[in-house]
Formats: sequence, structure tokens, C-alpha cells
Amino acid sequence: MELCQQISVLRQKITAAKSDGKQVGLVPTMGYLHAGHQSLIQQARLDCDLVVVSIFVNPIQFGPNEDYATYPRDLERDSQMAYAAGADLIFAPPVADMYPKPNLAHVEVDLMGNCLCGRSRQGHFRGVATVVSKLFNIAQPHKAYFGKKDAQQLAIIKRMVEDLNFPIHIVAIPIAREQDGLAMSSRNIYLSPAQRAQAPVLHQALVKAQEMFTLGERSSIQIIAAMKQMIGYQSLADIDYIEIVDTETLQPVEILDNSSLLALAVRFGKTRLIDNITLGED
Repeated sequence: MELCQQISVLRQKITAAKSDGKQVGLVPTMGYLHAGHQSLIQQARLDCDLVVVSIFVNPIQFGPNEDYATYPRDLERDSQMAYAAGADLIFAPPVADMYPKPNLAHVEVDLMGNCLCGRSRQGHFRGVATVVSKLFNIAQPHKAYFGKKDAQQLAIIKRMVEDLNFPIHIVAIPIAREQDGLAMSSRNIYLSPAQRAQAPVLHQALVKAQEMFTLGERSSIQIIAAMKQMIGYQSLADIDYIEIVDTETLQPVEILDNSSLLALAVRFGKTRLIDNITLGED
């Protein structure tokens, strides 16, 4: 496996691979990899001839009071985990190469970026869409791999690819979970022992919602109320939002006639965790 930090070098390697008829897969990450990231890399390995894993903590998707400076970074550890999962090449550019000048051009997916997590993280998804579009233009992969845990990000990227005619197939990978159901996240390391003990309630509430839906409940209000009650029993949990929305537009759904995304964000101290399921999914 190779480590590449220069955009020009990565482009040369990908151009050479494509000239040999190879399929290129890209797994964009911010590093501090876990088993969820590895599942993306493993699928890319099955699908593609050249698997590129980008590791870049993107400054423009962090707000002024968020954890950009303290976000966990360990390139050596990440390299070992990526290699073990099947990566061929790690692309870890410096910030100065990705943003040599203050960015005046941005990508924003209207409507979809201002709801759910976008309400409390203003500008976050503009930063995400911008850096992903840059990575797509740099790597020009045939396929790109994203986890379903970041459901809003996934929906926005799918719409961006469709609207801007990127010739890239987006592959969505199921959420990887700990044994107690907590969705794997690089930010889980921030949780204190007491917070970590209470955090599985998020998955438990989603399971409760699925059970209600299976038994015939179709009212978003009723499902969300039951989830809020369950999570509210945990003294350290502070609910940011629980919402049921259309899987494509991310707009609120009151009566669940079709498959709908049930998404939540809950804070444990300074650590904000997200999770979701799709109700009515085949």
C-alpha cells in the first residue's frame, strides 16, 4: 500500500490505472478509522481494482465552536487499518494543498442541508459537499463508498452527484455497531464511562420505533414521543432532534405511507452522536 500526499501524484496514479482498464473506488474519510470504515474499504476491495482511501480532516465543515482542533488523528494507525481492510493507496493531503487560497467557490445542496443536523451545524453540509466534490474531481473514481450512519450526508451526496452529473456510482454501506448496538463513530472515544454506558439507548429507541412500525403505527408524532420518553430516562442524554423524514428530500413526514428515514442526534456532554434507521425498507 502507498501513501500519497500530493494531488498531482494521486492523479498520475489514477490516470495510469484507468489507462490499464482498472476500476477505481474511493472511500472518503476523516481518519481515525474503525470497523465501520473498514467495511467500506472491504466492499470497495470486492468491487474495484484500485482502492483509494482519503484521510482528510476537512476544516470547512467544522463550526467555530466545534472540535476541528481536537478531532482524533493518527495516520500511522489509520494506514495499518486501511491496509488490513484492502486499501491500495491512502491519499492524505495537507490542508494547504486542498485549500491553497480561501475558498470562494462552494457546493451547497439547498433544502437538504439546512434540516436535521444542518439546523444546529450551520454551513456543515456546504463544507461536506464542497470537499467531497473536490475529492471526486481529484480522484475521479468509478465508485465512491459512504456509510449509512451519516444518512443526511449520504442523501446530500447522492443528490449532488445526480444534479451535477458526476459520473460516479455512490455505494451505501450498512451501519457498523458495537455489541451493545451503539453505532461506531470516531467521536465515541470522547464519551466518559458513564456516558458510554447510557449511549446504547439511542439504538434501543430506534429498535422500539421499528417495533411500533411493524405493529402498525404510522404516526410520526406517536413514534417520536415514545422514543423521547425512552431516551429521556437517561440522565446524561440531551436530545438535539428526533425526526422522521422522506428518504430522498429529507423533509418531514407525518404519516408513514412509504419508506421513511428516522434520524436522531443526541448529546452526551460535549459529544454529539447520530444514528438512524429506515422504516418501511424492504
